[in-house]
Amino acid sequence: MDAYDKDSDARPGQNEPDGPDRPDGGEADAEETGGSAGAVEAGGPTGAAGAAGTAGTSEAAGTSEAAGTDGAPEEAAGAVEEAGAAAAGAAGAVGGGSGETGAVPSARRPEARTGVAALSPRYQIGAVVALAVVAVAVCAHLGLVFLHVAPSNTLTKQHGAAVDEWVFPEFEQNWKLFAPNPLQQNVSVQVRAEIGTADGGIRTTGWYDLSAEDGRAIDGNPLPSHTQQNELRRAWDFFVATHDSEDRPVGLRGSLSETYLRRIALLRLDRDDAAGPGGVVERVQYRSRTTNVKPPSWSGEKVSARPTVRELPWWSVSPETEDAADAADTAAGKPGRAGKEGGAA
Repeated sequence: MDAYDKDSDARPGQNEPDGPDRPDGGEADAEETGGSAGAVEAGGPTGAAGAAGTAGTSEAAGTSEAAGTDGAPEEAAGAVEEAGAAAAGAAGAVGGGSGETGAVPSARRPEARTGVAALSPRYQIGAVVALAVVAVAVCAHLGLVFLHVAPSNTLTKQHGAAVDEWVFPEFEQNWKLFAPNPLQQNVSVQVRAEIGTADGGIRTTGWYDLSAEDGRAIDGNPLPSHTQQNELRRAWDFFVATHDSEDRPVGLRGSLSETYLRRIALLRLDRDDAAGPGGVVERVQYRSRTTNVKPPSWSGEKVSARPTVRELPWWSVSPETEDAADAADTAAGKPGRAGKEGGAA
């Protein structure tokens, strides 16, 4: 009995030639082969998948038949399906990665560099040098400020003048708030003036309590200005630190502190309209009134409640008024004092 019946749909064996019993065998194979070739030539992912699937299916079928796996048709069919699926998946991956052309995707571009790494080597060296200079300057500044606030030591004794030149006046440090003996006194700074009236006379004003004016401006103000809080206080501390007990200036800084106080007095008196109509401030005089803060009852400390008054000599303000007049003339386009003197000469 033949292995394959003529009337059945079974396929002929590997060694069985196509005979007259299968007239459509050659045509079917040609159509299948042509279809696969056409799909491959089309270049699309569908054609590649079909060709790969057909090739995988034929190879698997031929292998199973050559091995004579007549007793395991199900295993042969499963192998055929797995081979076709793998081929179709590979073709789909190629087509999906490169679009419809089926080309292999190109290599991934490297990420662009940012920051200093994006600069050329020449500019990178410049940036490193600039950062090094800034770091050295910051370290030097911190070191000098530390020596300024540190207790007296060998370095400050030998290089104290250089440290003071760097620190004063921009970086001066005041540690009175956290000192072992903080300020326990209320200092009130007052000023009065001699006014040259319009009729040629001289009159003396009363004392203006500048500290009380600043206190009223600060009281109840959630954001008081730096000038209201510190201008007068720092100017007076500057004066006291640069004058002896006889109110004589010690060095150039002492004279500078006097000039600073005179200008503050002129600004405050002008704001209070102390000169009046037609009047001119000729001289000013400062005084301070120092009162000890009453200690708490539990401390047992006894201090004097009598205020201490320090009255300074009269200072002429003619240099400051002349400078102010020159500034006003310059702003108005008129020649100042120097221009007038040059014209007269």
